[in-house]
Amino acid sequence: MSRPARSNPLALAVLVCLMEAPMHPYEIGQTLKSRAKEESVRLNFGSLYGVVESLEKRGMIRAKETVRAGRRPERTIYEVTDDGAREATDWLADLLTFPAKEFPAFMAALSFLPALTPDEAAMALHRRVSALELQLMKMRSVGRAAEGAGLPRLFGIESEYEAHMLEAELDFVRKLAEEIDTGTLDGIRLWHAFHSDPEEQAALMAELDFSFPGAPREVPR
Repeated sequence: MSRPARSNPLALAVLVCLMEAPMHPYEIGQTLKSRAKEESVRLNFGSLYGVVESLEKRGMIRAKETVRAGRRPERTIYEVTDDGAREATDWLADLLTFPAKEFPAFMAALSFLPALTPDEAAMALHRRVSALELQLMKMRSVGRAAEGAGLPRLFGIESEYEAHMLEAELDFVRKLAEEIDTGTLDGIRLWHAFHSDPEEQAALMAELDFSFPGAPREVPR
């Protein structure tokens, strides 16, 4: 039997839900939403039904029964197979064990930072600081509410991780914005040169003994 691709965490979420109890797809979605798992797994019902169909084709889950409540359409209840339960535990263990290369949009933006002027970049970063502070405030408020309601830490551990990542990002962005503001960022004179007029740019390039990577160089005669 073919092994399912492990690129969609929603498939793992479906398997874990069905390890808990047989459910129909709508119930799976509602269970994930009620536990705020849409904060850690991208969830929409269109993709959810597609994932369920794919898992069934691969033998990870199977239809247990079809039920009808009143005038509502029939709903198929699924249960996890032995292969599906094994796949879920193996997949989860691998995710916890092996760091994977990810491509966050913010990292892409940082890699092209010099396309903005230093002032434009600093302004955007200061706005990001404000957004991160607000996001952290909301997360901490939710965390305190969950703690006050007696929810064990175990069931909100992913939110705790996200908060730590946000705190680290906030610290990084604050320091980067400050270095741009104060002109202490290594390479900032070169950065300014990228956005200066051609004559000023050429003079500064010569002073810094720098040329753009890949730029043609004069060939000694």
